Amino acid sequence: MSVTQNEKIRQVTETTMVIGVDIASEMHWARAFDWRGLELGKAVKFENSAEGFRFFLHWLSELAAEQKKSSVMVGLEPTGHYWFTLAAYLQGSSIKLVLVNPYHVKRSKELDDGHPSKSDKKDPKTIAKLVLEGRYAFPYIPQGLYAELRVAMNCRWRVQKELTSVQNQIQRWLKIYFPEHKTVFGKFEGMGSMALLHAAPFPSDLIALGVDGINQIWRQMKLRCVGLKRAQRAFEAAKNSVGCTTGIEAARMELQILLEDYDVKLQQYERIMEVVESLCGQIPEAEELLQIKGIGLTTVAGIFAEVGDIRRFSSPRQLQKLAGLAITENSSGKHKGQTEISRRGRAHLRAILFRAAMPLVAKNEEFQKLHQYFTSRAENPLKKMQSMIAICCKLLRVFYAVAIKGCAYSAEKMLADIHRNQPLKAA
Repeated sequence: MSVTQNEKIRQVTETTMVIGVDIASEMHWARAFDWRGLELGKAVKFENSAEGFRFFLHWLSELAAEQKKSSVMVGLEPTGHYWFTLAAYLQGSSIKLVLVNPYHVKRSKELDDGHPSKSDKKDPKTIAKLVLEGRYAFPYIPQGLYAELRVAMNCRWRVQKELTSVQNQIQRWLKIYFPEHKTVFGKFEGMGSMALLHAAPFPSDLIALGVDGINQIWRQMKLRCVGLKRAQRAFEAAKNSVGCTTGIEAARMELQILLEDYDVKLQQYERIMEVVESLCGQIPEAEELLQIKGIGLTTVAGIFAEVGDIRRFSSPRQLQKLAGLAITENSSGKHKGQTEISRRGRAHLRAILFRAAMPLVAKNEEFQKLHQYFTSRAENPLKKMQSMIAICCKLLRVFYAVAIKGCAYSAEKMLADIHRNQPLKAA
């Protein structure tokens, strides 16, 4: 549920002590202030450990009792992943934890001394002052199923990136030592191609084996997708190859290492996707969303991993803002600036939506109609990229409606944007 800035300011009363914490990898700094911004006590530092967290709680408890404060609000700047442990330690306690945008801290640190310097003692004060002004957000830490899904999808993203890197390195190797390989097999990931790369990767190896020897490798592996015709093509490509012939033994070792890495990463990816599929099966809305033509498991799992429990949002506009798709404008006086998306929010969520929008426009009839309407309407037609952003926002609204209302996906309701504007056009 969205909370206005006025409501945030009202949560800091005369009996509230605000703590600003500057997060670091090993040592954190904290400073305390009352509701008027007067500092209470001195700045303290504590380690990122159980002993350090106990010291921090003991310090703020004693200070709150000394200053006769009945409530404590801790504000911190979410620096990378270093704040996770402190947030988990404070979770479930009577202390209210809030987050301050690092961009705001960077812009506000000159207000006190007019100097852009940064220090461990200065930042906690800036953080606390932003909290006093209501410029903070409540952290959302996924729990249960959504926590599992977020970790699994982050792991998938990392393994996918490593797998792509290995694939590119193998393709580089082939371009150097056997550039004609692509004309025979297309993609190297096929079973027939991988069999030869393991057994006879160089053109000289294929020439030594001959057509029958190449075919024999496939027969021993009982592969039906390749035969004598493909073996003949591989043999002819090897005879006419212009690949490098120097450093063969070291290059053979390099390829074998790359193939081992590829096999390991592929197995890891498949294992992760089994976990992701199992987790998505426990989300009631996931099955209905997968019925949309062009929407796959990685899209549904990725959106729920980034968003978490979608029911915590009171409007799809909040989802749009979370994805960094909120519309911004830079206008002043008579100058009318162009609108663009804010790009403030979860970059992974924005990337997932854009990757999902492309196959939707290509394969899904109703989304094709919507894209055509956005780009060809009489008033305010959108450019293709602008239309894709609008499609991303529309997809978020579809996810929100299916999850909140528990209804089935309807192409007619999805196209309401077109039908709703037809009477206006006629009028």
